[in-house]
Amino acid sequence: MRRFVHDNGLALTFGAAFVLAVAGQAAAGRAEFNSLLITDGLAPVDFPAYLTSSDFAVDVTENWQSEFLQFFLYVFVTVWLVQRGSPESKETGKAGPETDREQLVGEHARHDSPRWAAAPGWRRTVYSHSLGLVMGVIFLLCWFSQSVTGAAAYNEQQLRRLQAPVAWSEYLLRAEFWSRTLQNWQSELLAVAAMAVLSIYLRQRGSPESKPVGAAHTSTGIEG
Repeated sequence: MRRFVHDNGLALTFGAAFVLAVAGQAAAGRAEFNSLLITDGLAPVDFPAYLTSSDFAVDVTENWQSEFLQFFLYVFVTVWLVQRGSPESKETGKAGPETDREQLVGEHARHDSPRWAAAPGWRRTVYSHSLGLVMGVIFLLCWFSQSVTGAAAYNEQQLRRLQAPVAWSEYLLRAEFWSRTLQNWQSELLAVAAMAVLSIYLRQRGSPESKPVGAAHTSTGIEG
């Protein structure tokens, strides 16, 4: 067990932090939601009812979709674009998908390479892009879930105000939806840009996200 925890410390720590953050968000979100209900003269809801509500679902999914959009874009964009001096970038002369020899695929696969790395045809093609594809699919699913639950939450507010609900397709064109979406996108894109640029000049000793402390500012694609 000790070896397992040591070898999986990153996943376990962030997994536990994620669960605690969701629990905290649920508790704070329910308190805020019930405050709004009481203001409107309605009865507050219990915890299980809030966890299954569209208000909780849209708050969760709108954050998830922006995170996976960030990773989806970063995985694909860094294939072709470089940032001189950043450990988050490939070396400036290696833009592109690289050769089969460099990627250890096909006849260049090793004995310990994943099976699909040596497989011919579509399996190798799919596996060669599997990380970005999965990130993209999760983003689309979260974005779709956000739009559906967002429309439901919006219509609940409309009904409480004695106003007519709107269709899902109409909600997609409303400022409410794009305001929630774009405020998450811009924060994620700013974070990626800041990490790529700041890591050129700043260091974190021992972190694989940083260059070695003594590496030159112009060193690119080198991690500590």
